[in-house]
Amino acid sequence: MIDLKYLQKNFDEASAKLIKKGVNKEILENLKELFATLKSANSTLEEAKAEQNKMSKLFGEYMREKKDITQLKEKVNANKEEIVALQATAREAQEALERVSLAIPNFPDDSVPEGANEEDNVELKKVLEPRKFEFEPKEHWELAQINGWIDFERGVKLAKSRFSVLRGEAARLERALINFFLDVNRQRGFEEVCVPFLNNSAMLQGTGQLPKFEDDLFKIDGEDLYLIPTAEVPLTNLYHDEILTQKELPILLTGYTPCFRKEAGSAGRDTRGMIRQHQFDKVEMVAIATPQQSEDIFNMMVENASDILTQLGLPHRVIELCGGDLGFSAATTIDLEVWLPGQDKYREISSISNTRDFQARRAKIRYKDGKKNVLVHTLNGSALAVGRTLVAIMENYQNEDGTIEIPEVLKKYM
Repeated sequence: MIDLKYLQKNFDEASAKLIKKGVNKEILENLKELFATLKSANSTLEEAKAEQNKMSKLFGEYMREKKDITQLKEKVNANKEEIVALQATAREAQEALERVSLAIPNFPDDSVPEGANEEDNVELKKVLEPRKFEFEPKEHWELAQINGWIDFERGVKLAKSRFSVLRGEAARLERALINFFLDVNRQRGFEEVCVPFLNNSAMLQGTGQLPKFEDDLFKIDGEDLYLIPTAEVPLTNLYHDEILTQKELPILLTGYTPCFRKEAGSAGRDTRGMIRQHQFDKVEMVAIATPQQSEDIFNMMVENASDILTQLGLPHRVIELCGGDLGFSAATTIDLEVWLPGQDKYREISSISNTRDFQARRAKIRYKDGKKNVLVHTLNGSALAVGRTLVAIMENYQNEDGTIEIPEVLKKYM
């Protein structure tokens, strides 16, 4: 959640940051009105409390001087009732402000480029040269049919569209990639964690998926449980509503989970193949750090994900997202896009974000800095999306006859 005190005290400056991220001006005006309503309610309440204190002192004086207290007592009782009503009004105003603020995205860092959408993102560098094929490279769904690797039809039969079944060598390769990713992350200092794939609404609110993105989540009927859209949710919320010691930080976590997304609003996009599925495997990195540590850790996470792609021999590029393309919780994001020769384009395979204290404020994750409790910084990123890595290997390591080579670093896993 954004820092409401900062927003209230520096409204124009804070509004400019949110507009950079695409927040509608009408929403900001609504926030301004809610601030005014809360300020007025609190002011009236404080006046009533001051009057109550004043009358309480008079009450004592009247008793000592043996004056008639009938009228004063009536005023005191009436003021008490008014205070109760005013407290309810102030509480309702505070709750209204907090409800609206839960749907307001994080402030972008000042360094984030201006821009409206992915067309305005900034390429920082390319890593590895794409292979020059002596034949027309096939797309992964053609290769899947030749090799019997992916059964799209039976995936639909078992569930619905955008589900698929991996068979034989593809299933083994999926498992090999998960193990390889976890091993690399563990070598970089991340603790491996196995977490529940179902989380409750408080956890999803903590990392920013609720309430704004409920339509993209699969909810369990009659339960306060959702299938997780990413391991970022359980890994970050391991420390939900906790106060850590400074010595514990940074905490680096990694874990494999399937991820479940309705992909609301993506109708017609990537309907063919495995690029955009309702269920997909991912290995996640999460860091919980002090504000002083978070920038170095962010750079390390980007380097780690890029290094995994390099070890796999997969050409990719590093992209800095502009303000209009940043995710809801992110203050800054670096995407890694892998080269897919069959599609003749780069496609996102990892997104690494520093959320600063945005998620920590929602999830109440703090650390003890001397006598003060300070909000941590939380970071998250894929290392990597497994299905898209599988697709990238299929397309980059294909032979003219449609067979597929296995990257050297994965052979020991297969």
